[in-house]
Amino acid sequence: MPWSGAKPQLFVMMENIQKALTKYWGYDSFLPLQKQAMECISRGTDSIVVLPTGGGKSLCFQAPAVTMQGLAVVVSPLISLMKDQVDTLTECGVSAMRIDSSMSASERDSVIARINEQSLKLLYLSPERLLSDGFVDFLKKTKLSFIAIDEAHCVSMWGHDFRPEYRQLGSLRQIFPDVTIAAYTATATEQVRSDIAQQLRLKNPQMLIGSFDRPNLVYKVRPRKSIVKQVCAVLDRHKGESGIIYCIRRKDVDSMCYQLAVKGYSVAPYHAGMTNEDRKNNQEQFINKKVDTIVATIAFGMGIDKSNVRYVIHTGMPKSLEHYQQESGRAGRDGLEAECCLFYSGSDYGIWKSLMSDMPEEARKIAMIKLSGMYSYCTGGVCRHKAILRYFGQDLNKDNCGACDMCLGELDFIDDALITAQKILSCIARLDQRFGGSYTALVLTGSEDKRIIENDHDKLSTYGLLSDYSKHIVHDWIEQLIGQDYIEKTGEYNVLNITEKGWRVLKGKETPRLLKPVERPVKVSRVITDSWEGVNKGLFEALRKLRSIIASKKKMPAYIVFGDAALRDMARRRPSTLDGFLEVKGVGEAKCEQYGEVVLAAIKDYCQANSLAMDVEV
Repeated sequence: MPWSGAKPQLFVMMENIQKALTKYWGYDSFLPLQKQAMECISRGTDSIVVLPTGGGKSLCFQAPAVTMQGLAVVVSPLISLMKDQVDTLTECGVSAMRIDSSMSASERDSVIARINEQSLKLLYLSPERLLSDGFVDFLKKTKLSFIAIDEAHCVSMWGHDFRPEYRQLGSLRQIFPDVTIAAYTATATEQVRSDIAQQLRLKNPQMLIGSFDRPNLVYKVRPRKSIVKQVCAVLDRHKGESGIIYCIRRKDVDSMCYQLAVKGYSVAPYHAGMTNEDRKNNQEQFINKKVDTIVATIAFGMGIDKSNVRYVIHTGMPKSLEHYQQESGRAGRDGLEAECCLFYSGSDYGIWKSLMSDMPEEARKIAMIKLSGMYSYCTGGVCRHKAILRYFGQDLNKDNCGACDMCLGELDFIDDALITAQKILSCIARLDQRFGGSYTALVLTGSEDKRIIENDHDKLSTYGLLSDYSKHIVHDWIEQLIGQDYIEKTGEYNVLNITEKGWRVLKGKETPRLLKPVERPVKVSRVITDSWEGVNKGLFEALRKLRSIIASKKKMPAYIVFGDAALRDMARRRPSTLDGFLEVKGVGEAKCEQYGEVVLAAIKDYCQANSLAMDVEV
């Protein structure tokens, strides 16, 4: 006989969370690990949650906060990130506020009053603000539902964005011994996760580790040649869409921005050498779609929650795969397709090595290990999604990701890779492993460079063995062999040494992979075709224009009004009633009440003008 007693408390709490998810955010189901993460908070279990960007990480603490008694405190590293999240929550009808240094005393007093009234559900703070003496004492008198620490990788020295002030958060356990603490991040290796748990003094935390894969991102990696031309080719594929271009140094940002502006592209710069006012202005122009593309150093983006970034371009190699995952991950946060292009050169390795020279010894060693891993990614010649997953200790359970240059067949391997690699390795051996990649490539291509003649290296048996190829191509192959661990760079001048694996290649016992760029048209990933299935593109564009008008009137970013995914779903379903509008993914009760009538009128007008059926079953 079925049990007919009262429902268990956790079951009731999760029912309430599900209702809140539909009411405020317009979602009727959970993304992977969201339910488990919410259950941890509901039953008072500390947790570390690692979900990819776009995986619904923020909802893991926002939805429980709405349904629980008390105030949820969210620790966040940047004012812009806090503002974005609070604005988004408010637009959904959720009671959320922030306290930060950009606010006036009266604005901060208003937040305190709301806390005292017990009418606030989420409060966003920086770690410094949270741990200031007076504020800690105030919070001790406040009923807290839980504490959420966002961007938790900042706690760890092994993380890609370590922040000393985040280390102080370890005192929270002592200050609030009975309050649940949950840590969230999009990128953390096993080592970083362990460090987060230790530094925050979490009590037997549940580790919820999602897949690090972002299947909607189409990764492409190319050697850097004519960089402005390469960047323009990507921009031309994404006319009128939002994107980010990353450069390693400020001077590269200024140069790239100038050259693109001259060519008529809608761009704005962002780096630490600009005034705060100019940076803020350019960031707001980008968020509000007055500028298509931001050209920036890696200082830009962590606080940006813009969901409809359709491309991220790196004009130089990032300093770690965690950084690359984080920076490229700013594309496609809405779950729709986005292109991530990385243009690298061997010189990037030297630039980063030089920039890291002033770091403390322990931190520098860590940074160099990560830099080598990034270089291997660029030159390794394997599926890009698979390479990233392997770095984070996971695997791709399919042979073809369908969303990277390798799997789309835009690149290919040379047929005689073993013989070519043996020629390169033999040349390194005959140079007594005393020269760098650039010099070795000159010898192999038969250069008459003065140094080669003076050193009698034109007399070597390996001189000119690869003279059918350009120095650039041969140097690329050397870099690929480094990335696959057949060669290693040593010393201050990056002298090439043959590894144990490399000697096996010389003996014919192992065959490396060497890429050849093939001049093929850029293929369309199935990620792109799938996301547009059933969507009327004309209606989508009409709704985008309407969204821009609404956002402009409300003086807020367009993606906070509706994300691109919601607009595509509207253009797919074409609802004629408010009930039908509520079926659209990403439309909750507050947005239906605010925008339902005007959006439905626009859909009806477009459908009538173009003889389109409405209320399409999906």
